[in-house]
Amino acid sequence: MEHDGQLQLYTAVANQLKEAHARVRALQVPEGVRVALTRKLLVITAAAKHDLADAARRLDRFTADLDAGRIPEGDR
Repeated sequence: MEHDGQLQLYTAVANQLKEAHARVRALQVPEGVRVALTRKLLVITAAAKHDLADAARRLDRFTADLDAGRIPEGDR
């Protein structure tokens, strides 16, 4: 039973990562910003291999920032 929940979470995170990468590619921002955002997504992807729940939370925050039009100061 627990395995099913983990598999569902993995599938959800994988789909969200795919969508987030597509959104970042479509942004009209300087290339440096796009590269920095892509790196953040790659870090989240790597984290998912070790702590899927934490990666899901980080991805939710990343997506919320994109939805709100917020790009972290270090990326500008």
